[in-house]
Amino acid sequence: MTSPRRSFIARAGRLALALSAVAGFGLAQAQSPTRILVGFPAGGGSDAVARILAERLQVELAANVVVENRAGAGGQLAAQALKAAPADGHTVFLSHDHSVSILPLTMKNPGFDPEKDFVPVAGFATFVNAVALSGGTPARDFKAWIDSVKGSGGKATMGIPAPASTPQFAVQVIGKQFGLDLVAAPYRGSAPMMGDMLGNIIPAGVGSVPDFIENHKAGKLRVVAVMGTQRQAALPDVPTFTELGIKGFEEVPYYGLFAPAGTPKAALDKLGAALQKVIAMPDVKDKLTAMGLTVGFMSGAELGKREVAYREVWAKIIKDSGYQPQ
Repeated sequence: MTSPRRSFIARAGRLALALSAVAGFGLAQAQSPTRILVGFPAGGGSDAVARILAERLQVELAANVVVENRAGAGGQLAAQALKAAPADGHTVFLSHDHSVSILPLTMKNPGFDPEKDFVPVAGFATFVNAVALSGGTPARDFKAWIDSVKGSGGKATMGIPAPASTPQFAVQVIGKQFGLDLVAAPYRGSAPMMGDMLGNIIPAGVGSVPDFIENHKAGKLRVVAVMGTQRQAALPDVPTFTELGIKGFEEVPYYGLFAPAGTPKAALDKLGAALQKVIAMPDVKDKLTAMGLTVGFMSGAELGKREVAYREVWAKIIKDSGYQPQ
């Protein structure tokens, strides 16, 4: 028979081994934080979304989660950084449609191929782009703004958060439809564009609802039209492009996480499961909804299908616009 003393020693040994394993796991996690790459500057909509998710993912993943802004070229730099990152499950790219779907259509050599270099982890929301007017612009709604531009020579400048982006093509379509000479002024992200709008340096801009929503609520600018076919819960009084007779923008953009190609399935599943839990938390869902997002989980496979379908729609829009890849 085993003596009580030997049994105690054996249990103590097993406990020591277990504690050592836990300590080792904790150390490994501390040494290998999960990075969320964001392709736009701090202070913009994508950055705000990433930080909301990172705070709760840190708990679900039992690891340090950091947001890393790789701003520039409309998310191209962040996408290239994802391609170069180790496929170990510790680096993801939080992206919307522009970087993953639009850039490969508007650039000859973006430095990455989303189908070969990335793997979808999961999607978590859709959103719409919108037209907003600066606080100093006299017009109070979209029609009044169109009439004011016509009355002042038919030419106006509209800010956009990135060149060759969905907002740029929206500016082009709006100008063509209403017979206006609208010039798209590209910025390095929504934050600097917002700065010029708030300073009344430019009269109007096109960007995502998350970019505009807080300043709209504060009365510092006015969202006057949203893309898509349905009014947004966060902006119930703002008409849609469909209501205004502007066609071609029915397919709404998405937000998702992407990992480097070759990332193990177990790591992808872990990240996806953690994200699904986080966006189901009432406070997280409320924060994202208040920003103008429609929250809903998409598996990696579902996100991949949506991304391909979205790219096909925009391939036609870009081709019809006459835009030549740069």
